[in-house]
Parts: sequence; C-alpha cells; structure tokens
Amino acid sequence: MNLNRLAYFAAVVDAGSFTRAAEQLGITKAVVSQQVARLERDVGTTLLIRTTRRVHPTEAGRTFHARCLQVLQQAEDAFDELAQAAAEPTGTLRIAAPNDYGTSAVVPVVAAFSARYAACRVELTLGDETIDLASGGMDVAIRVGWLADSSLQARRIGIFRQFMVCGAEFAERFTAGEPQDLGRLPFIANMALREPL
Repeated sequence: MNLNRLAYFAAVVDAGSFTRAAEQLGITKAVVSQQVARLERDVGTTLLIRTTRRVHPTEAGRTFHARCLQVLQQAEDAFDELAQAAAEPTGTLRIAAPNDYGTSAVVPVVAAFSARYAACRVELTLGDETIDLASGGMDVAIRVGWLADSSLQARRIGIFRQFMVCGAEFAERFTAGEPQDLGRLPFIANMALREPL
C-alpha cells in the first residue's frame, strides 16, 4: 500500500480537481493524475468520474475516500506518537554513582531531569563499590577515577582534582624529597579508587 497515493486521491476528492489538489500538495498535476490512476489499478475499480470541469468520486470512491481519511489520520497519529516518544523519554533510568559525588553533583541533576521528564522514572543508587553494569541492572554508572579497560562506552563529564594534604605536625615529623617517596609515608587514601595514589 502506498500512502502517498491515498493522500493524493483524498486531496483530489476534497479539492474536486486534479489541478487544485496538485497546487495544495505542491506537486505537478501529472504526478497526481498518474498516482491516482495507479491507485485505481491497484484496487481494481474506478474511484473518480472525470469531467472537463470537475472530478467526482464514484460510490466506491466515496466509501474508499472515507477509509483513506481514517488510514491517513492513523498514520499521522502514529508518526506524532513516535516523534513525541523520541522527544520525551519514558520508562525507568537506573543510575549508579559514588556517595560523595553522587550526593553533591548527581542528585541535583537527577532532580532537574525528573522535573523535566515526568514520564521517566529515575532510580539512583549511591555507593562507593564498583557496579558491573551488565549484571547489576544499571543503565548508567558515574565513576570517579580511572576507567579499567572495558568494552563499555565511557565519557568524561568532569574533572575531580585530588590533593595530598597533611597537618603541620605530620609535615614536621615526615619529609619526602621526591614524589616517589610518598608511598613510604603513612597515609589515608580513598580505597574506592583503583589507584589511590
């Protein structure tokens, strides 16, 4: 079934003329006439009575015209639904994020996303353990640190700067002349990171 032919036929019936239908559709009269003739061949009956001044639908043409309008409206509705679904996400989005970064940076973004896309439900899981996306049921994981080799798609969304700090008393007791000396000093590190130093 060729929806364009149905649209051309409906336009001719509505306009009462091949010329006016072609003008409304923005195509040539020859194309409209040719496509309607092919439609009549496809359905195996005459749909239009053509006179020098006007075009009228046959009885079969009137019945077919009413059905064409329904089919064309349903097709338009289907396209509109698809376009709306593509424009506005629906369903459930499952996000995993680390505790600190998730609380400070991800929660406000999730709140704004939920306000904008009410048809989309967001499940945010905060935790410092690394979650396997494939088996963990998550759609997105936000991680702080270096990404291990993975077939997953990754994108950097920001920079998280790390600083080594110590109190004045510690600085008086311990010294490190070179960066590699730091590993020998007592320290507290975020072990959730793959390489805390």
